[in-house]
Amino acid sequence: MNNDHEFMGEALILAEKALKEGEFPVGCVISLDGKIQVRSRRKASNGNLPSEITHAEILAIREMENLVPTDMRHKATLYATMEPCLMCYAAILLSGIGRVVWAYEDAMGGGTACDLSTLPPLYSQRQPEITPAFRREESLVLFMEFFRNPRNAYWKNSLLARYTLAGGKSLPQTP
Repeated sequence: MNNDHEFMGEALILAEKALKEGEFPVGCVISLDGKIQVRSRRKASNGNLPSEITHAEILAIREMENLVPTDMRHKATLYATMEPCLMCYAAILLSGIGRVVWAYEDAMGGGTACDLSTLPPLYSQRQPEITPAFRREESLVLFMEFFRNPRNAYWKNSLLARYTLAGGKSLPQTP
């Protein structure tokens, strides 16, 4: 927890790089024992056929699997500039990561508020520590820039885009 500011800062740098390349600005790092083990960012979110499995968290977890022994993963912390979606949160649970720190809430698809007690044991018996909204405003600025760019079609006019462009203050009414 001493390194939260620094490690989220690294995730924000990765998100900025993604944004400069026209990608959805999600950066992710995974730390263990006070050191960053893995760095990743969102890929393939732009173009005619955006991919929904190249999320920064999924890419980071795949790399972590080759570096961090299974019995040590509960000591790892994942930092992401956006709240992990349901797919990513399930992968976090299954990977055994013990702590998640995220910056900006995914008003449309965030998964960390799911009631795990209603799920089968594979998921319900895992409960990572969640630190929400850490360095939120810095991340919000990146998402606002993304959604304001007319060249970015990814999730354009979605609930998330409307929420973000409203300053992330309240969910706008559905048109």
